[in-house]
Parts: sequence; structure tokens; C-alpha cells
Amino acid sequence: MKKIVFGITSLGIGGAERVLVDLANRLKNTYDITIFTLYGKGAFENQLDKKIKVIRLFSNSYEEMNGFQKKIIPIYVLKCGKSIYKKYLKGKFDIEIAFLEGPITRIFQFGEANKKIAWIHNDIAKVFGNDLKAKLKLKIDRKIYNQYDKLIFVSQDNQNSFNQFYQDSNLEKKQEVIYNYIDKTRILEESNLKIESEEIDPNIVSIITVARLVKQKALDRLIRVHKRLMEEGFLHKIYVIGEGPEKENLENQIKELKVENTFILMGKRENPYPYIKRADYFVLLSQFEGYGMVIEEAKILNKNIIITNTAAKEAVKNYSKKWILENTEDAIFEGLKQVLKKNIVFEEEKIKYDNEDLIQKIEKILGEK
Repeated sequence: MKKIVFGITSLGIGGAERVLVDLANRLKNTYDITIFTLYGKGAFENQLDKKIKVIRLFSNSYEEMNGFQKKIIPIYVLKCGKSIYKKYLKGKFDIEIAFLEGPITRIFQFGEANKKIAWIHNDIAKVFGNDLKAKLKLKIDRKIYNQYDKLIFVSQDNQNSFNQFYQDSNLEKKQEVIYNYIDKTRILEESNLKIESEEIDPNIVSIITVARLVKQKALDRLIRVHKRLMEEGFLHKIYVIGEGPEKENLENQIKELKVENTFILMGKRENPYPYIKRADYFVLLSQFEGYGMVIEEAKILNKNIIITNTAAKEAVKNYSKKWILENTEDAIFEGLKQVLKKNIVFEEEKIKYDNEDLIQKIEKILGEK
């Protein structure tokens, strides 16, 4: 049985983290699996099968780190990646997979396994930006990615963006696109569990999103759109499941615009599916996205889906109950206005959701020499 190690920043609540847990649980009987994390105490750790081993660089969660630690740890990983690798991973595995771009990719570059794979979930160009720091990262990471045998992208858009950013023919030769694997049975079962505390108000149109509270998700823009819609008499409530560094700013904006009763930050939910199931519309109105794994989850729950024109559009390519809006504040306002004005319910569709072909693609890559 091949020994495989996946590396990820943590197993806290997040899209890539959710995918890794589902994928590891799905492969556990075929491979000897270990997951290496920088931080411990991730909310998803307890959802891993007991066969799967976890190695942690730090036992504490990222949230438990103080300000100095949060600044110094990325530098420590960049400068001491080789020594970290030798202490925790050297010579133990047949395949090493850096499952998220950034610090993990920099540690696993020193891998000695027969095969090294880097999994890329985000639009690299938009994550990095265009400043001096971005140019430095480009130079460093181009060399790092050349240490890998295979690069896996979760969307075609992300692959295209990556190649435009790095412009390296050697990297282009070893790439493949594989969409995120999700455990459909788990989602359907968890969506039927009793809702925790807040109920989704059944007496008013409900819009829900699941997103980390970061600038990329453009929730400040959504709050402004919500305020404009309410002022024009289009009554609705927006629910946001998630935590993140922008929470305080968003709370202040909600208070300032006096929409505390209709724009609701629900905080972290290990099981968001009962809430998604009960809402009228699921939205993901980000500035940019990877593949948008949460959209796949909303599809399994047969939701009406509204997104901005990002890489996430690949996730709804063959799904009829969707609306893709241009990625501007005015376009989002006009789109949601039409939905609320006409009470649009998209064409009913009971999709037959099956992504077992993704497992076959992954196993093929893991089996290649």
C-alpha cells in the first residue's frame, strides 16, 4: 500500500480543507494516508477516519497565535522549510502532495518521495497582486513549482491564470485540471440534521452565502447592495456563514448602514447544509474565486445559485438553476433586484450528482510513475 502525505495549512473550516477531508476519507482503504498541517485544532480534524494520521507543526490553531507569531511563522517556514521537512517528513512517503499553494508548497519542495504533486486552488495572479512583494513571490515560487512532478488545478481558469502569471513552458508540460471531489452522501445526510440556533426566516426571501470573511469575498460590497435594495422596498434577508479577519469591519459597516436585522453574520458553522437547504437562494458574489467548492455543495442541495463572473462559473456550467452576474456592484444590485422583483425561481432540476470519475483521475495520477 502506497504511503501518501497531504500537506495543508490547517484543517480549519474552509473549501480546500473540506475537499481534502472528503478525499482522504474516500482514499483511506487504497492508500496509507497522512495529513501534515502547520496549525492544529482544525474543526475538520475530528471528521477524518481513524485510519488517517495527522502530523502538526504547531499544536495550536492559527487563531490562538499572537500577533508576533502570525507574522514570524510564514518567515520561519520560508527560511527553514528544509529543516522542517527533514524533521517531520523525510523518507517516510511514496507520494507527497502540497494540497494548497503557499507555505506548504514551499516546505514540500524539498520532498524526497518518488512523486511530488502541487494542488492549486486559487487564481494565483489575483492572490498575489502586482506589487513588489508579488514579483518577489513570482521569482521564488517559479523555482519551487519546478521542483514538482505534477501540478493539479481545480479549474481551467486557474490554470490559465497561473500560466499567464509564470510564463514557464516547463511548468505547462506537467499540468492537469481536476475539479474538487465532494462526498454527496455526507452533504445530503447533514442537510437533514436539526438546525442549530438561528432559523432561516420563512416569512421573507432568504439569501445565503458561505464564505470566509476576507476581502476577496467582497461582502462589504454585498452589504451596500443589500442596503440599496432595502431602500427601494425589496424586502429580504441575507445570511453569511463564516469567520475571518474582516469580521469587525463588516460588523461596523452593518451597524453604520443600520441593517443589523436583515444582514446577518451567523459565524462559523461546521455543518452549514441545513441553513443552505432552507434558504431561497445561494450566492457567491466574490471578486475572484478558485473553483468554488461550496457551489458544488449548493448544487447537491438543488439550490437556486447566483454568482459573479469568476472561475466559479465552471462549477455551474451544466447546471440550469443559476444566474451569472457581471462582477460589479451595480450589476449585482440590478441582478438581485430582478430576482426579488419577480421572485425568480430557476427551472426546476433534480440533478444526478456523480463525481466518481474524479476519483478515477486522481488514482490514475497517484499510480503513474
